[in-house]
Amino acid sequence: MPTASATRETQGSGKTKAGTVAAGAIPAVDAYIAKAAPFAQPVLRYLREVVHAGAPEVVEAIKWSRPFFVYRGVILGNMSAFKQHCSFGLWGQQAAATLRADGVAGSEGMGSFGKIGCVDDLPPRAAMVKYVRAAAKAIAEGERTVAWSRPRVAKAEAEVPEALAVALKRDAAAARGFAALTPSCRREYCAWIGEAKRAETQQRRVATALEWIAAGKGRNWKYEQA
Repeated sequence: MPTASATRETQGSGKTKAGTVAAGAIPAVDAYIAKAAPFAQPVLRYLREVVHAGAPEVVEAIKWSRPFFVYRGVILGNMSAFKQHCSFGLWGQQAAATLRADGVAGSEGMGSFGKIGCVDDLPPRAAMVKYVRAAAKAIAEGERTVAWSRPRVAKAEAEVPEALAVALKRDAAAARGFAALTPSCRREYCAWIGEAKRAETQQRRVATALEWIAAGKGRNWKYEQA
């Protein structure tokens, strides 16, 4: 009689538990699984089947060289195979909170469940399907509306090298032009002048910068025109 682990491992290959091919399965994920280490293949097949069972509308994609599961245009999760373990991640703060509350969130490696060496390292299938279904529900109900988001951290204003600061005080047109540049353009000029190792080199760069800035050009304007 096959063990529970063996039964769970034989499910997958882009198919539902009933054996039919999942609508959103793609050959590229089949190829990814086939290239994975022997220990990883049953894990990946199992995870794939669980995702399609919990979110039948999910569509597979390859992003950043690994399989992703996209639900209604939003990333639901992803899986990866490494040399000695696999990983599986369900995206979204609510999913993470639920896994922590249930005591199944992993603390090692990538993904929501830590390093996965075999199917038995994961919660029971019914629980896995429930987690996937909840993550899909969060997307369907509008709790998650973007595939990926992170807080935008404003970069610090450029630290103007003394040589450039003195020159700008003497050149009103260049000073106005410098103030009108985008923060990233100002940083590029400051970095270029500040990294000069010789005083002569720095002065030449300051002179060139004043000319370009007064003309409304960025540090890399030559490449921008190419």
